[in-house]
Amino acid sequence: MDMIKIVAVPMHNEGRKFVAIAAAITVILWFVWQPLFWLGVILTIWVYYFFRDPVRSVPQQDGLIVSPADGVVSLITNTPAPAELDLGDDMRVRVSVFMNVFNCHVNRAPVGGKITKISYHHGKFVNASLDKASEHNERNGLAFELSSGHSIGVVQIAGLVARRILCLVEEGQTLETGERFGLIRFGSRLDIYLPPGVQPMVSVGQTAVAGETVLADLGIEISARIGKDI
Repeated sequence: MDMIKIVAVPMHNEGRKFVAIAAAITVILWFVWQPLFWLGVILTIWVYYFFRDPVRSVPQQDGLIVSPADGVVSLITNTPAPAELDLGDDMRVRVSVFMNVFNCHVNRAPVGGKITKISYHHGKFVNASLDKASEHNERNGLAFELSSGHSIGVVQIAGLVARRILCLVEEGQTLETGERFGLIRFGSRLDIYLPPGVQPMVSVGQTAVAGETVLADLGIEISARIGKDI
């Protein structure tokens, strides 16, 4: 395994100003009190680590829905997609992926398709791991339309620590599966609304990797997957 690729992970452009601020503070701390300087060094490294943007190996099989975020599958439930995404009233499986402050926070498209709607909603900043965060927290939703006619909803949700949702795409834009579309600072959650009738291939507690972990497959019919801690 190439150790350079492990240590020298690329950083998202959004992180440059934060690393610069942390580095500047670190320099000041050197003149204030040297032991604090080393705390500043650790902080600067962590900020770089937070904004890392590693290369991912995206599966190319048609019909696969991949995770848009790194983290843990915290909730799987049946519910209609948010009304603001204009995806209809049909019940859908919602898969929630919770990101803590140590996860990579670059968000990737779960499918290849056209963005038909982007909707930002002001809200609260309760713990993103809670079910009510989908309704009450500050969020940004995207609706994807696939060439197959299926539709997918993806919602970026701010949490206790997160105070900034970034969406780097526009309505009408077409993305490929795994393509970057945004990020959230610092710790948050993404909800994925699968097409009606499609069941997830992951279970609560499972670790997901953005752009790589397959959440569902439009090409097969399966029952919802259930996990067990052992």
